[in-house]
Parts: sequence; C-alpha cells; structure tokens
Amino acid sequence: MDLGLKDRVAIVMAASKGLGRACAQALAAERCRIAICSRNREQIDRTAKEIVQVTGAEVFAAVADVGKASDIESFVNDVARRWGRIDILINNAGGPPVKSFEETNDDEWHEYFDITFMSVVRAVRAVLPAMKKGGYGRIINITSVSVKEPIDNLVYSNALRLGVVGLAKSLANELGPCGITVHNVAPGFYLTDGLERVVNKRMEKGEHRELIFKQWAQSIPLRKIGDPSELAALVSFLASGKSSYMTGTTIQVDGGRISTVM
Repeated sequence: MDLGLKDRVAIVMAASKGLGRACAQALAAERCRIAICSRNREQIDRTAKEIVQVTGAEVFAAVADVGKASDIESFVNDVARRWGRIDILINNAGGPPVKSFEETNDDEWHEYFDITFMSVVRAVRAVLPAMKKGGYGRIINITSVSVKEPIDNLVYSNALRLGVVGLAKSLANELGPCGITVHNVAPGFYLTDGLERVVNKRMEKGEHRELIFKQWAQSIPLRKIGDPSELAALVSFLASGKSSYMTGTTIQVDGGRISTVM
C-alpha cells in the first residue's frame, strides 16, 4: 500500500537505535524526509548513513538530548529551516530505569519527568507553528503498555507515561480542527536495549536469561517477542493520510499480551 507520505517531513526523537530507529527507517522507506536525533554523535551519524543506504531517503541527523528544552527547540528549528515544513513528529525517549518505588529519589523523578513527559510537551510546542501553517500534522507518542497495565519495577514509566496519554487526548481535542491528529502507540516486549535492562535486573536476582524470554513468549498470545519493525509499521500508517479519521487513540502493539478490553 502506498501511504502517500512522499516528501513529508518527519522528525523522530531519540532515533539512533531501537524503536525510534525502526520508525525512522520505516518512514524513510515511505519516501519521507527524515530528521533524527540522539545524544551521541557517532551513533546518530551511523544510523543516518545506514538508513540512507537502505532507503535512499534524505536524512538529517543532529545531536540533541530530549531531556533538555533548548536542545529540542534548536533541533526542531533546524529542521524547519532546512525543509520549510514539518508534517510528522514521533516522540520517543529512552525508557526510565528498572526500579521499585522505594528505590526512587526526587532527583530521578525530576530527571525522568523531563525525559518522559516534558520532552513531549516541548517537542509538540516546537512543531505546532509549522504543522498549523501546513494544515497537516501527525503527532505520535511512543509510550508503553504500562499505560494499560503497570509493570513491576518500572514505577517511573508506570506513572509518567500516563501523563503523556492524558496530554495526547487533550491535544487531539484542541488540534483536530487544525488538521493535526495525535496518537499514542504502546509497545509491549520488543528486542531493544530497554528490554535488556529489565532482563539484566532479573538476572541480578538469579534468574536465567533463556527462561525469562521463554516465560515472556508464553505469556503472549502470538508466542513471540516483538521486532521493532512491527511497531514501526503501525506508526507509518498513523503518520499517513490513510488514518485521517483517527485521533486521540492509545494503541497497544504487544502481541495480545495485555488483556484489557479497552
């Protein structure tokens, strides 16, 4: 299916690896112009080069920390100057650490509030002028199935990502008349660095890696851990005009693991 995304300008935050990278590559394959960022210059440049090699797309790579307001503003402004428009924003950030509530502290709450929640606020604020001017916008937040069902020892994620969901619903109501849609995509277990952090924490307590993955796969109706490209396919659809009568949704992409009805 041609999603009609040719020459659309897409920003993907924190896209040097994992789900962010998969989304950037999927959109590039749909012939979008792609802007990606990461805190690490070497990693983001390598990712940009590899996406260009695979897709032939135009890719702009920048160093930016999504936890810093000035970095987000500078990155988005550079994209707008470079291509004169912004059509798609994929909000993504590295997951908070694996901790129980009693292991948390105020400094970390502030840090991950900036990374997990305020990064979305700031990025949306930065792209809105260009999206409103163009009369088209797609804002997609990569959250977690923790917004549907809390995950043990991921208390920062459980608490802060729900704020993103509430914000997205408010934005969908406010921005719909401007031709801008807003969605949350809630991934389950995927083969990413974030999942490795959970695995390593459990291994520290004496569990075996192979058994952890086997138990997870058995808890998922599709009996497998997800590949990032599977989530990226949904993101590409939501970024396109094919999803024009959808907004304000939170869609889990988890192989059916979370059994909530809504």
